[in-house]
Amino acid sequence: MNTKQIILLSAREIEKMRRAGSLAAQLLQHLEPLVKPGVTTQELNDEAEAWTQAHGAKSAPLGYMGFPKSICTSLNEVICHGIPSSQRILKKGDIINIDVTPVLDGYHGDTSKTFIVGEARPIAKKLVEVTQKCLHLGIAEVRPGGRIGDIGAAIQEHAESYGFSVVRDFVGHGINKIFHTAPDIPHFGTRGTGRLLRPGMVFTIEPMINEGSYEFEMLADGWTAITRDRKLSAQFEHTIAVTENGVEILTLP
Repeated sequence: MNTKQIILLSAREIEKMRRAGSLAAQLLQHLEPLVKPGVTTQELNDEAEAWTQAHGAKSAPLGYMGFPKSICTSLNEVICHGIPSSQRILKKGDIINIDVTPVLDGYHGDTSKTFIVGEARPIAKKLVEVTQKCLHLGIAEVRPGGRIGDIGAAIQEHAESYGFSVVRDFVGHGINKIFHTAPDIPHFGTRGTGRLLRPGMVFTIEPMINEGSYEFEMLADGWTAITRDRKLSAQFEHTIAVTENGVEILTLP
């Protein structure tokens, strides 16, 4: 549980988050044409790092608590925090989540998307489709006076209606000049529970939805989380701000 104090951002700070978020969205768009069979996740990482530097930003994941790369690339059964490697070669039918967080003028823009490499099995397509819908249903629950539990409940209801499961051990988080801060945003929960949403709160919603069980295992690298049953996992992420009237997605191009 994140015990840090929630920081409410000013209009000026949210504008800086908007600029960082837009850059993050543009980076994902830039990488999308490279997601094809035969490309390594290291190549995606290197292109992301070069593009980020060329746009006057830096990659928040690089060196964060010892993380060795600039982006996260999570293939198939990897839930999150997959480490790019020259040994991981994309093949037709894979699904891959690419998670990027450029830092621009001190502020973090954090977004991710799951891509299908070529043609995928029907179950993989459905998982990706449902996960993306989960993100948007979660965002739709954000408004002043709402509760964090409303977000998780909407995501959980939709995912489980298709027989999928919601990862419990990794959650969304507050973000600003700090990469990860309060509040935690679980992607499961009960409506009407959790902390009250207030204008100026900025956080990520990033549901990780599994084909099978939500249980995970950590690989020996200390970062890569995989599904215990080795079935597929998908994820989508936006950074959002609670506004006076509702919600704004900050990670749009």
